Amino acid sequence: MSKTKTAFFCKNCGAESAKWTGKCSSCNEWNTLIEEVIVKGTDKEWNDNKTKIKIVSLQDINSAEEERIFSNDAEINRVLGGGIVAGSIVLVAGEPGIGKSTLFLQMGLHLKEKVVLYVSGEESEQQIKMRANRIGENNNQFFLLTETNTQLIFKEIKKLRPDVLIVDSVQTLQSPYIDSSPGSISQIRECAAELQRFAKDSGTAVFLIGHITKDGNIAGPKILEHMVDTVLQFEGDRHHTYRILRTLKNRFGSTSELGIYEMTGKGMRPVSNPSEILITNKEEQLSGIAIAATMEGIRPLLIETQALVTQSVYGTPQRTVSGFELRRLQLLLAVLEKRGGFQFGMKDVFVNIAGGIKVEDPSIDLAIVCALLSSFEDIALPNNICFCGEIGLSGEIRAVNRIEQRIAEAEKLGFEKIVVSKFNAKALTNMKFNIEVVPLSKVEEVYSYFF
Repeated sequence: MSKTKTAFFCKNCGAESAKWTGKCSSCNEWNTLIEEVIVKGTDKEWNDNKTKIKIVSLQDINSAEEERIFSNDAEINRVLGGGIVAGSIVLVAGEPGIGKSTLFLQMGLHLKEKVVLYVSGEESEQQIKMRANRIGENNNQFFLLTETNTQLIFKEIKKLRPDVLIVDSVQTLQSPYIDSSPGSISQIRECAAELQRFAKDSGTAVFLIGHITKDGNIAGPKILEHMVDTVLQFEGDRHHTYRILRTLKNRFGSTSELGIYEMTGKGMRPVSNPSEILITNKEEQLSGIAIAATMEGIRPLLIETQALVTQSVYGTPQRTVSGFELRRLQLLLAVLEKRGGFQFGMKDVFVNIAGGIKVEDPSIDLAIVCALLSSFEDIALPNNICFCGEIGLSGEIRAVNRIEQRIAEAEKLGFEKIVVSKFNAKALTNMKFNIEVVPLSKVEEVYSYFF
């Protein structure tokens, strides 16, 4: 009887070691090595288009535009950088029940001109059919396969030759050449490597749906994210109808794109104008609310910022934020104390970004400052005005990029005024807008203008 071969794998980076050590020699993380049974095979099923290895000069390689498949879903096209790239491998991660399977089943059913194979290791054919009936789409070029063995999947792929392959989920796949259970580090790494080779050799676009851990990280070794071309995060609160598809990594486009969906009884509905859902409709003017003109990738968004400043009851003042960086808030409060003379030292400060999204664009600073001043003075800002500017440590309002797109979005939504940096206004002298552009240079000028 042959001896069982085992190896130790790092949970963090996927590095292999012959023996257990307290610290991984590759990524220097402690207590991440796990022992797994491993049996390597030599004859893999997917061996099409084998080429001889040779060195090629960079000058001899023809540079051509990557071939893209355009989906009917404008949000997926946006986050992927303009469409699905043929031969790419995309990893999609999200919490259970958030709608990953529904979104990509819907995407596959919409690709009428392409052959799509949906491989499920979690659901039966009847379950997927029930979901497709609920979505209400039909596609004669859409095929199902409920299998987890990678070599059997590749046998079926050779017969069908699909243009798009959707795998739900990568944690359920099992390669016969690795003698460990599905979902283990070695299995995930090996199955992803086999699918990566298949995608590059065949020119098929591959979508891998993945699980996340309780910490919010993608389950499996970190090397999984390095192997794929694009990583998408599907997030949102299951108690709300809106979902956000966010790009974390993209070799074919921008990494700061955002797609917004609404969960309905008939699947995911793309939200073409998210600014309307991110601004709360109010019957009366309320203090502590300001509208910010921000950018997510190349997409302008108008977002409502909310602030509450109250007298501190407990000894230590509280600083609580939702959707905004806490350190950035502390910086803005320090600027207001030093440059404006406002005493926030004994006040509790709460800041919230409406709509449940997280904003990293520094141009939201001016709206946050105005919301804080509005709550501090208990004076409501006009509903027809929005803000766009970054605040510097000396209290100046700094210029931001793509100001024309931000102004155009505010104009489209019916705002009458937009407050921008004086340095941005210089570049707008030859442009005509149906919205009044108010150029200001310092925080003191903002206070004088509104309060």
